[in-house]
Amino acid sequence: MKFTKMHGIGNDYVYVDCFRETVEHPSEVAKKISDRHFGIGSDGLILIKPSEHADFKMDMYNADGSSGEMCGNGIRCVAKFVYDKGLTDKGRISVETPSGVKMLDLSVEGGKVAFVKVDMGAPGLTAKKIPVVADTDEVVGQPLCAGGEEYIVTCVSMGNPHCVAILQEDVRGLDLEKVGPLFEKHERFPKRVNTEFVNVLDEETIRMRVWERGSGETLACGTGACAAAVAAVLNGRTKDEVTVKLAGGDLRIQWDRKENVVYMTGRAETVFEGEIEL
Repeated sequence: MKFTKMHGIGNDYVYVDCFRETVEHPSEVAKKISDRHFGIGSDGLILIKPSEHADFKMDMYNADGSSGEMCGNGIRCVAKFVYDKGLTDKGRISVETPSGVKMLDLSVEGGKVAFVKVDMGAPGLTAKKIPVVADTDEVVGQPLCAGGEEYIVTCVSMGNPHCVAILQEDVRGLDLEKVGPLFEKHERFPKRVNTEFVNVLDEETIRMRVWERGSGETLACGTGACAAAVAAVLNGRTKDEVTVKLAGGDLRIQWDRKENVVYMTGRAETVFEGEIEL
C-alpha cells in the first residue's frame, strides 16, 4: 500500500489515495499503521476517495481502529494532498465527510498548498444530538464530576462530540493521561467524547490540550479547537475570533454568529511518502 504521511500542526495521519489503491479492512489497517513503534506512526488513517456529492470523499479511522466523523486538521491535509498531487487545480474544493460536505479554500505558495481555510459548519449545541446525557437542552457552563473532581464544562458538536473544560490551573501541567480517559468514557457520553482542556489567555487567545477518543492526547485537534472557541464565546470569555494555541501550533478560529458558521484556518504539511506491506 502506497501512502503519504501528513500533519496539520502535529495532528498526523497516514493518507491513502483510494483513486488508485484499495484498502480492505481499514479499521485493522489503521491500528497497524498507527503504532508508533511497529507501524508508520500516526493518529490514524485517512482514505481519500471519489464522491458522488462533492469533489472528494474523506474516510477517517482513529489509531484504535474506530471510525471518526470529522477531523479538522485531517481535512486540511486532504486539500493539500489532492492539490499538490494534481487531483484538482481548483482553489476551492468540497469534501464529503460522515458529518456532511465541507468547503475548503486553499492558499497556495510556490505551487503547493500552505494554508487551508475550512468551513466547519454550524456548531451543534443540542445535548441529545451531541450526545451528552443532561437535564437541559444545552450544556453550557455546567458542572461535571470526573475522578472526584468537579469541572465546569460546555458540550459542543462539530460533527463529532466535544466536551470543553475551561480551567483556572495551567493546562500544561495537567495529568492528561489520567484525566482524559475519565472524560472519554464518562457515563454521560454514550458515544464517548473528545475533551478539550482550556486556559483563556485573553479575549483573543486561548491555550488548549486535547484528549481525543480513540487516539489519546494529540498535538492538535481541529474540531476540538473549533469547539473550544465556541465554548469560550458562549461563556463570555472571548471575542468571536480567536487564536487557539495547541502543542503542535496555532489555529485561527472564527465563529460567524450571524451566519452560524465556524471557520478554521491553519497549515497543512507533508512529512514523507512510502509503501508498506500489509
